Amino acid sequence: MRRLFKKVEYSPEVDALMITLSEESPGYGESVGDNIIIHYGKDGKPVEIEILDASELVISSKEAIAVKAREKTS
Repeated sequence: MRRLFKKVEYSPEVDALMITLSEESPGYGESVGDNIIIHYGKDGKPVEIEILDASELVISSKEAIAVKAREKTS
């Protein structure tokens, strides 16, 4: 099975989650929404995903999943 991510790192000092997709160095980055930055290589392919305020995203995602689970069991 092919791994989608090369590396996933969390930095608690800045509450950021960095997901590395490729060994290629990023050439530039673009914000694609609140607190999410996609970094691209020279060829224009995504090489990293940076999620700022990552703990907030995880908590809100967990809450949304719990709501959906409750809806399915009701």
